[in-house]
Amino acid sequence: MPQIAQLAETYASQIFWLLIFFGFTFFVVGRGMVPKVLATVGQRDQQIADDLAAAQAARDKADAEEAAWRVRENENRAAAQALVAEAKAEAARKSEKTIAATQKRLDTRLADAEQRIAAARAEAMTEVEGVAAEAAQDIVARVAGVKVTKPAAAKAVKEALDA
Repeated sequence: MPQIAQLAETYASQIFWLLIFFGFTFFVVGRGMVPKVLATVGQRDQQIADDLAAAQAARDKADAEEAAWRVRENENRAAAQALVAEAKAEAARKSEKTIAATQKRLDTRLADAEQRIAAARAEAMTEVEGVAAEAAQDIVARVAGVKVTKPAAAKAVKEALDA
């Protein structure tokens, strides 16, 4: 085969051009393009790290603000509950005063009513005693035919009512 026979004659020339081609490729790709790619990757990695650091700082700040907000919210809630409790206590005091004043008025009216009832009862008893004394005089006069005086009849009726 003629191709194999030429191999020894062209071998050195092929190795020379192979070294030239790979050397050129090494310098163009290895020395020209790879450093640019590595620089770009480094920049990207640095940008990602910076963005992550900024995001963590923002998260920490947001967490701190949320914690401060929760503290303020709890303080406001406690203050509101204290105001509500104070308002309830004030309302209870006012209610107690109103109830006490109303109770006092009712007690006064009740005492007045009891006095009027006692006076009316005494007056009614006096009238009943008078009517009973007259009825007793009339009954004794009709049944026994004896005339009883008004004071004697009143005394007998009083004794009968007290017994």
